[in-house]
Amino acid sequence: MTHATSTLAEQRRQLRRDLRRRRRALSASQQRDASRRLCHQLRQLPELQRTRRVALYLPNDGEIDPTPLLDWLERRGARAYLPVLMPLADNRLWFVHYHAETPMVRNRFGILEPSTRHAAHRARRLPAWALDLVLLPLVGFDAHGQRMGMGGGFYDRSFAFTRRGGPRPRLLGIAHACQQVAALPSAGWDIPLDAIVSDTGVIRPPRAT
Repeated sequence: MTHATSTLAEQRRQLRRDLRRRRRALSASQQRDASRRLCHQLRQLPELQRTRRVALYLPNDGEIDPTPLLDWLERRGARAYLPVLMPLADNRLWFVHYHAETPMVRNRFGILEPSTRHAAHRARRLPAWALDLVLLPLVGFDAHGQRMGMGGGFYDRSFAFTRRGGPRPRLLGIAHACQQVAALPSAGWDIPLDAIVSDTGVIRPPRAT
Protein backbone atom coordinates (compact mmCIF):
# COMPACT_ATOMS: atom_id res chain seq x y z
CA MET A 1 0.00 0.00 0.00
CA THR A 2 1.42 3.39 -0.97
CA HIS A 3 1.53 6.33 1.43
CA ALA A 4 -1.17 8.11 -0.59
CA THR A 5 -3.44 5.05 -0.45
CA SER A 6 -2.85 4.69 3.28
CA THR A 7 -3.65 8.37 3.86
CA LEU A 8 -6.87 8.12 1.83
CA ALA A 9 -7.96 5.03 3.77
CA GLU A 10 -7.36 6.79 7.09
CA GLN A 11 -9.27 9.88 5.90
CA ARG A 12 -12.23 7.70 4.98
CA ARG A 13 -12.12 5.79 8.30
CA GLN A 14 -12.12 9.01 10.33
CA LEU A 15 -14.86 10.60 8.26
CA ARG A 16 -16.94 7.42 8.50
CA ARG A 17 -16.65 7.51 12.31
CA ASP A 18 -17.64 11.19 12.44
CA LEU A 19 -20.65 10.76 10.16
CA ARG A 20 -21.91 7.71 12.04
CA ARG A 21 -21.76 9.72 15.27
CA ARG A 22 -23.64 12.52 13.53
CA ARG A 23 -26.59 10.34 12.55
CA ARG A 24 -26.66 8.49 15.89
CA ALA A 25 -26.97 11.87 17.62
CA LEU A 26 -30.43 12.42 16.07
CA SER A 27 -33.29 11.98 18.53
CA ALA A 28 -36.04 9.39 17.99
CA SER A 29 -38.38 12.21 16.97
CA GLN A 30 -35.85 13.60 14.49
CA GLN A 31 -35.35 10.12 13.07
CA ARG A 32 -39.11 9.63 12.55
CA ASP A 33 -39.50 13.03 10.91
CA ALA A 34 -36.53 12.42 8.62
CA SER A 35 -37.90 9.00 7.62
CA ARG A 36 -41.29 10.51 6.80
CA ARG A 37 -39.71 13.24 4.65
CA LEU A 38 -37.40 10.73 2.93
CA CYS A 39 -40.28 8.44 2.00
CA HIS A 40 -42.23 11.41 0.64
CA GLN A 41 -39.23 12.28 -1.57
CA LEU A 42 -38.92 8.68 -2.75
CA ARG A 43 -42.61 8.26 -3.62
CA GLN A 44 -42.33 11.17 -6.04
CA LEU A 45 -39.53 9.57 -8.06
CA PRO A 46 -40.39 7.85 -11.35
CA GLU A 47 -37.99 5.04 -10.41
CA LEU A 48 -40.14 4.18 -7.38
CA GLN A 49 -43.43 4.64 -9.19
CA ARG A 50 -42.40 2.15 -11.89
CA THR A 51 -40.65 -0.43 -9.74
CA ARG A 52 -41.99 -3.93 -9.15
CA ARG A 53 -38.96 -5.48 -7.42
CA VAL A 54 -37.21 -3.20 -4.96
CA ALA A 55 -34.49 -3.97 -2.43
CA LEU A 56 -34.29 -1.90 0.73
CA TYR A 57 -32.89 -2.46 4.23
CA LEU A 58 -33.87 -2.48 7.89
CA PRO A 59 -32.21 0.53 9.59
CA ASN A 60 -29.33 0.04 12.01
CA ASP A 61 -26.84 2.32 13.76
CA GLY A 62 -28.84 5.50 13.12
CA GLU A 63 -29.46 4.84 9.40
CA ILE A 64 -32.44 6.63 7.91
CA ASP A 65 -35.49 4.35 7.86
CA PRO A 66 -37.04 3.44 4.47
CA THR A 67 -39.47 0.84 5.86
CA PRO A 68 -42.56 3.13 5.84
CA LEU A 69 -42.42 2.49 2.08
CA LEU A 70 -43.35 -1.18 2.57
CA ASP A 71 -47.12 -0.70 2.77
CA TRP A 72 -47.07 1.74 -0.16
CA LEU A 73 -45.08 -0.73 -2.27
CA GLU A 74 -47.44 -3.57 -1.41
CA ARG A 75 -50.49 -1.51 -2.40
CA ARG A 76 -48.83 -0.89 -5.78
CA GLY A 77 -48.20 -4.59 -6.33
CA ALA A 78 -44.44 -4.30 -5.84
CA ARG A 79 -42.34 -6.87 -4.01
CA ALA A 80 -39.76 -5.87 -1.39
CA TYR A 81 -36.44 -7.64 -0.93
CA LEU A 82 -33.93 -7.48 1.92
CA PRO A 83 -30.16 -8.04 1.73
CA VAL A 84 -28.85 -11.20 3.39
CA LEU A 85 -25.17 -11.93 3.97
CA MET A 86 -24.45 -14.72 1.51
CA PRO A 87 -23.06 -17.81 3.28
CA LEU A 88 -19.69 -19.16 2.13
CA ALA A 89 -18.95 -16.02 0.08
CA ASP A 90 -16.90 -12.99 1.01
CA ASN A 91 -18.82 -9.73 1.39
CA ARG A 92 -21.63 -10.47 -1.04
CA LEU A 93 -25.39 -10.29 -0.68
CA TRP A 94 -28.47 -12.29 -1.49
CA PHE A 95 -31.73 -10.36 -1.97
CA VAL A 96 -34.64 -12.20 -0.37
CA HIS A 97 -38.36 -11.48 -0.70
CA TYR A 98 -39.61 -9.92 2.54
CA HIS A 99 -43.12 -9.96 4.00
CA ALA A 100 -44.75 -10.02 7.44
CA GLU A 101 -44.22 -13.81 7.85
CA THR A 102 -40.56 -13.89 6.81
CA PRO A 103 -38.49 -15.62 9.56
CA MET A 104 -35.84 -13.20 10.76
CA VAL A 105 -32.53 -13.64 12.60
CA ARG A 106 -29.65 -11.35 13.56
CA ASN A 107 -26.54 -11.67 11.43
CA ARG A 108 -22.98 -11.37 12.69
CA PHE A 109 -23.31 -7.57 12.76
CA GLY A 110 -26.47 -7.75 14.88
CA ILE A 111 -28.69 -6.66 11.97
CA LEU A 112 -32.02 -8.40 11.37
CA GLU A 113 -32.24 -10.29 8.08
CA PRO A 114 -34.25 -13.23 6.67
CA SER A 115 -32.86 -16.50 8.06
CA THR A 116 -30.27 -18.25 5.93
CA ARG A 117 -32.34 -21.44 5.79
CA HIS A 118 -35.33 -19.45 4.49
CA ALA A 119 -33.14 -17.48 2.09
CA ALA A 120 -31.47 -20.59 0.70
CA HIS A 121 -34.56 -21.44 -1.37
CA ARG A 122 -33.98 -19.92 -4.81
CA ALA A 123 -37.68 -19.17 -5.29
CA ARG A 124 -37.49 -16.71 -2.39
CA ARG A 125 -34.67 -14.54 -3.74
CA LEU A 126 -33.56 -12.69 -6.85
CA PRO A 127 -30.11 -12.27 -8.35
CA ALA A 128 -28.93 -8.70 -7.99
CA TRP A 129 -29.23 -8.00 -11.74
CA ALA A 130 -32.95 -8.94 -11.72
CA LEU A 131 -33.96 -6.23 -9.23
CA ASP A 132 -35.58 -3.09 -10.62
CA LEU A 133 -34.37 -0.75 -7.89
CA VAL A 134 -32.05 -0.85 -4.87
CA LEU A 135 -32.10 1.56 -1.93
CA LEU A 136 -28.61 1.55 -0.42
CA PRO A 137 -27.79 2.95 3.03
CA LEU A 138 -25.06 5.59 2.99
CA VAL A 139 -22.73 6.86 5.70
CA GLY A 140 -21.95 10.05 3.79
CA PHE A 141 -22.38 11.84 0.47
CA ASP A 142 -21.61 15.11 -1.26
CA ALA A 143 -23.27 17.39 -3.81
CA HIS A 144 -21.36 15.73 -6.67
CA GLY A 145 -22.93 12.34 -5.96
CA GLN A 146 -19.85 10.83 -4.32
CA ARG A 147 -20.88 8.44 -1.57
CA MET A 148 -19.43 6.54 1.34
CA GLY A 149 -20.76 3.23 2.65
CA MET A 150 -20.03 1.32 5.83
CA GLY A 151 -16.68 0.07 4.53
CA GLY A 152 -17.44 -3.64 4.23
CA GLY A 153 -17.84 -3.55 0.46
CA PHE A 154 -21.00 -5.69 0.44
CA TYR A 155 -22.93 -3.56 -2.03
CA ASP A 156 -19.84 -2.72 -4.09
CA ARG A 157 -19.04 -6.41 -4.63
CA SER A 158 -22.67 -7.43 -5.16
CA PHE A 159 -23.18 -4.75 -7.83
CA ALA A 160 -19.74 -4.68 -9.44
CA PHE A 161 -21.39 -6.16 -12.55
CA THR A 162 -23.14 -2.81 -13.19
CA ARG A 163 -19.88 -1.45 -14.59
CA ARG A 164 -19.97 -3.95 -17.45
CA GLY A 165 -23.29 -3.08 -19.07
CA GLY A 166 -26.28 -5.37 -19.48
CA PRO A 167 -29.38 -5.64 -17.28
CA ARG A 168 -29.02 -3.74 -14.03
CA PRO A 169 -31.18 -2.18 -11.34
CA ARG A 170 -31.32 1.52 -10.62
CA LEU A 171 -29.18 2.27 -7.55
CA LEU A 172 -30.35 4.98 -5.16
CA GLY A 173 -28.34 5.88 -2.07
CA ILE A 174 -30.36 7.18 0.87
CA ALA A 175 -29.24 9.07 3.96
CA HIS A 176 -30.05 11.82 6.44
CA ALA A 177 -29.40 15.33 5.13
CA CYS A 178 -26.95 15.83 8.01
CA GLN A 179 -24.70 13.19 6.42
CA GLN A 180 -23.87 15.47 3.49
CA VAL A 181 -20.34 16.88 3.46
CA ALA A 182 -18.61 19.41 1.22
CA ALA A 183 -16.53 16.80 -0.60
CA LEU A 184 -15.76 13.12 -0.20
CA PRO A 185 -12.50 11.36 -1.04
CA SER A 186 -13.49 8.86 -3.70
CA ALA A 187 -12.31 5.27 -4.02
CA GLY A 188 -12.03 3.42 -7.32
CA TRP A 189 -14.11 0.46 -6.12
CA ASP A 190 -17.18 2.59 -5.21
CA ILE A 191 -20.09 1.66 -7.46
CA PRO A 192 -21.64 4.79 -9.03
CA LEU A 193 -25.20 5.61 -8.01
CA ASP A 194 -28.07 6.84 -10.18
CA ALA A 195 -29.18 9.26 -7.46
CA ILE A 196 -28.80 10.10 -3.79
CA VAL A 197 -31.96 10.88 -1.83
CA SER A 198 -32.07 12.47 1.61
CA ASP A 199 -34.91 13.83 3.70
CA THR A 200 -34.41 17.24 2.08
CA GLY A 201 -33.64 16.60 -1.58
CA VAL A 202 -32.40 14.51 -4.50
CA ILE A 203 -28.93 14.62 -6.08
CA ARG A 204 -28.42 13.12 -9.53
CA PRO A 205 -24.73 12.77 -10.38
CA PRO A 206 -23.78 14.02 -13.87
CA ARG A 207 -22.82 10.49 -14.98
CA ALA A 208 -26.40 9.35 -14.24
CA THR A 209 -27.97 12.01 -16.42
